[in-house]
Amino acid sequence: MTMFQTAFSYLLQCRSSMKINNAIHNSSKNYSMAVSVNNSPFQYAHKFHPRIQVVMEQLDALAPRFELGKGDVEILNDPEEFYCSLKEKILKSKKRVFLSSLYIGKTQDELIECLSKALDMNEDLKVYILTDYLRSTRESPGKCPASLLSTLVEKFGHNRVDIRLYHTPHLKGIEKALLPKRINEGWGLQHAKLYGFDDEIILSGANLSEDYFTNRQDRYYIFKDEKLTNYYFNIQKALSSLSYQLFSSKSSKNYRLSWPSSNKSSEPHLNIDRYIKDATFLLTPLLKQHFNDDTVKIDQEKEKEKEKEITTVVYPISQFTPLLKPDQSTEKPAILRLLTFLDLPTIKWTFTAGYFNMHPDISEKLLNSTALGNIITASPQANSFYKSKGISKYLPDAYLYLTRKFLKKISKFGKQKLIKVYEWQNGIVNTPNGWSYHAKGIWITCPEEKEPSITVVGSSNYTRRAYSLDLESNAILITRDETLKKKWQMKLII
Repeated sequence: MTMFQTAFSYLLQCRSSMKINNAIHNSSKNYSMAVSVNNSPFQYAHKFHPRIQVVMEQLDALAPRFELGKGDVEILNDPEEFYCSLKEKILKSKKRVFLSSLYIGKTQDELIECLSKALDMNEDLKVYILTDYLRSTRESPGKCPASLLSTLVEKFGHNRVDIRLYHTPHLKGIEKALLPKRINEGWGLQHAKLYGFDDEIILSGANLSEDYFTNRQDRYYIFKDEKLTNYYFNIQKALSSLSYQLFSSKSSKNYRLSWPSSNKSSEPHLNIDRYIKDATFLLTPLLKQHFNDDTVKIDQEKEKEKEKEITTVVYPISQFTPLLKPDQSTEKPAILRLLTFLDLPTIKWTFTAGYFNMHPDISEKLLNSTALGNIITASPQANSFYKSKGISKYLPDAYLYLTRKFLKKISKFGKQKLIKVYEWQNGIVNTPNGWSYHAKGIWITCPEEKEPSITVVGSSNYTRRAYSLDLESNAILITRDETLKKKWQMKLII
């Protein structure tokens, strides 16, 4: 086997681990009752483009809807602005900071110090962090993300700093014992990126490490809405209650992991069927419905909403396939529903992903659309694995192979005039002033309009892996705010 073939096999290793998922999801056991979406009628629907009204009717049946006014969505431009905003919002937080990420870089002492300073300044502040178990312990017993995070717990205690590490239920037994670190991450990860501060949240595809703060381009949306922030906080809390808790330790690792008795299920390796059953009952309602226990507060919020004009709606969508039976994840169904509206030559769309390996169902929708589309992906020189050590250095060529394969399909479908593919590059990654590309998203422009009125932002790369192995969280935004639409269009200038 050539090194390229080996890399390509590594890139697509999720296909073998999908068998683990399928063994569970194809069984005859179903663990949940049907949960319907509880959106109320949208009084501003008539102010949106007729095409948009149809889209919202479809999405209303899939995911909860949140209504925002002008100025409630802010877009950050680059890694430096993202990092500065993170630190600023952490220091200004009064009641909570909650962070979900694949990992926090093991060298992010400055970020940890920022969290520590915020906790020192405000005794009412609590910090909640959710990362992935396998990625956060990859370098253990050496310095790793888990050992870095343990310093916060050691200083402030687990009552003020609650750090959780999600472990995929599908890596266990002899496979876990034999598979080397890094390769074992192919069995599933916590991949959602949620960065919350009191009543604001940043949705992004960026992790919390040095390159994401300096020279790896991504997308970063700030939502200034208490209800939407509470929604994502509840998502993180639910996933945390199915995860290990991190404590400080005097051992060589400087941390220990424990399964709290307060968790919503037992450890997955003890009884995976029970774990998935409990996860299904916990997560399915959160994916579908709004929750607010304070009915008085709900009435007050409705009165406030009457005072402001709604210009943007947000549909949170998530993919929790490894934890659900039956799978009632909302991301993939919502994305496919969106793409069914690409049926007119006067509609325009843009799709981007740093790693070009889109799910076949998405690829089919785009190739069969009659709308005008652009695809943006990382050039090999903007791929973070470019000239990296070991087998991973062959991954840029593997993604290039997939891009060329898609180009052949464009020709086969006769869509050369409709679909254009572009490569993003800014210098050469891993060299001075070189950047990598990690952005992902979808934009849709309605007929007779110049700027997009729909976009998708979040953690998903829209791959087979994202829809079978990892935990993802995203949002669909629909707007009639002309200022916001112009900002979206500025990001799409090719």
